[in-house]
Amino acid sequence: MTEDRRPIAQRSSGWAQAAATALARRGVSADAVSAAGLGAAAAGAILFVASGTLEGAARGVTLAGAAAAIQLRLLSNMLDGMVAVEHRRGGPLGPVWNELPDRLADVLFIAAAGYGAMLAGCAWGAHLGWAAAVLAVLTAYVRELGRALGRPADFSGPLAKPRRMFVLTVATLVSISEPLWEGEGVTLSAGLALIALGAGLTVWRRTANLARALRSG
Repeated sequence: MTEDRRPIAQRSSGWAQAAATALARRGVSADAVSAAGLGAAAAGAILFVASGTLEGAARGVTLAGAAAAIQLRLLSNMLDGMVAVEHRRGGPLGPVWNELPDRLADVLFIAAAGYGAMLAGCAWGAHLGWAAAVLAVLTAYVRELGRALGRPADFSGPLAKPRRMFVLTVATLVSISEPLWEGEGVTLSAGLALIALGAGLTVWRRTANLARALRSG
């Protein structure tokens, strides 16, 4: 089981253990935690799109909210597994709730960031957003394909989910100061371009790893 869980250093930290224990004691299921992560992604997507239509302090507030939503999504992704595994509160639909909301969250965040960049003034923002979103989903597809073929889950990078979300968070926060140099969505677009490139390399690397393992038997 452990080889199919993403290695997360914070999982062993005291605060994470305490949070997972508190959720389990209150009867919160792992599926509910996964749903909360999807809710954070939906909220973040709304904030990203709204940011492209706003200016000044209002745009800064929405971008800060979107960055916070990304972190809430990552927190939910970590805690749902802890509640399911360490506290045995996973349900029969656990595998579905563990994977499907994650893929939807990737698309919501990344594609919406692209629309936010486009509405802010960068014509290529939406195209970059969708390209990055598709490649992000493909990284998970290749990983799950490997598992279906009896191989351990491959969480290799260079831009697996935590790093993708780190890049998006940094680009979002830097975008708050864009009025200083009239960036008009350029920072988010640059972040999305980096995500697309990194996710594409991740798909290639995981595919190469899988092909090598299949050839070796």
